[in-house]
Amino acid sequence: MILTSRPLSTLALTALFALSSLPFAASAQTQHAHVHGQIKLDVVVEGPTVVIEMGSPLDNFVGFERAPRTDAEKKAVDDAVTQLRAADHLFKIDPTANCKLGPVTLRSAALGMGKPDANATEGHADLDATFAFNCTNAAAAKFIDIDLFNAFKGPRQIEAQIASPQGQFKRTLKRPATRLSWTK
Repeated sequence: MILTSRPLSTLALTALFALSSLPFAASAQTQHAHVHGQIKLDVVVEGPTVVIEMGSPLDNFVGFERAPRTDAEKKAVDDAVTQLRAADHLFKIDPTANCKLGPVTLRSAALGMGKPDANATEGHADLDATFAFNCTNAAAAKFIDIDLFNAFKGPRQIEAQIASPQGQFKRTLKRPATRLSWTK
């Protein structure tokens, strides 16, 4: 569920539904994909908002996939959560869109954040997130510079689906690339 400061319009919900019906998303829903080193992003640019849905193995951010046991692991979790909540440093949307970070929602059953994941298996915990940005000209956005590779050691690849006024796109970023762009 996406939490924003205002309800999503029918168009935004339609875009999210369309993304979920693409073959890439359908296969992820059929078989809960859990690939170490990989992050999945769904990006919706609609009206005055850019919403980024992220799914990833917890290991990509903290180096393990369970509740933290030691002080060092607790610190790793605290550091990762702090970085993710400062999403405007991790996702730098095209400046022409003039976006400001809005609500951030983090979910991980292993970390006691959000509802338990029915698809989670022992030793394979995920971290999911929703990052909402409020913009004065979201439709002008043509790219997002993503700093996840620099901020965290685990990620090696980002699989992204984008629904924007310019169309629907699927992109892959591999370390060290950082720009997720879309145009026809």
